[in-house]
Amino acid sequence: MNWDENIWLGIVAGEGLLLLIVLIWVIALTSRLSKLRKSHRKLVGETGVTQLEDVLDVLHHRLGEVESKQSHQDNRFLQQDKRLTALKGRVGVHRFNAFSDQGSDLSFSIAIVNDEQDGVVITGIHSREQAFLYAKPLDKGQSAYMLSPEEKTAITQAMQKE
Repeated sequence: MNWDENIWLGIVAGEGLLLLIVLIWVIALTSRLSKLRKSHRKLVGETGVTQLEDVLDVLHHRLGEVESKQSHQDNRFLQQDKRLTALKGRVGVHRFNAFSDQGSDLSFSIAIVNDEQDGVVITGIHSREQAFLYAKPLDKGQSAYMLSPEEKTAITQAMQKE
């Protein structure tokens, strides 16, 4: 009988040891599962979707929307940039004495140009009895009409401004 008790005691001890090993293994798996759940929550975030494939689908859809909006914004930016360069925003003023025998610098040339040097140059010539006003269109810094040195100076001054 003693031998049967030793066998049963060995079997119970073995089962106890096996149960202890399984318990430790379950605790370790529970810990890993908890970490995995935290990682899953972090990955899924506030999307309200539980399946990872669905989350990826939602994120892919949102990424497509963001790319579409970015493309639209890039196009608008290019349009605005082209529009800004076409504006006649640079102004150069050059005053001069048109007639050496009279007064002071009452004559002037004003150039209003954009980045491509398109615009207009306006010249006012003042004499004792009368004043003359001339306007010349500019295309790439050149005009169909002959430009005076004073008008060229006004254009150069306008182009040097930021």
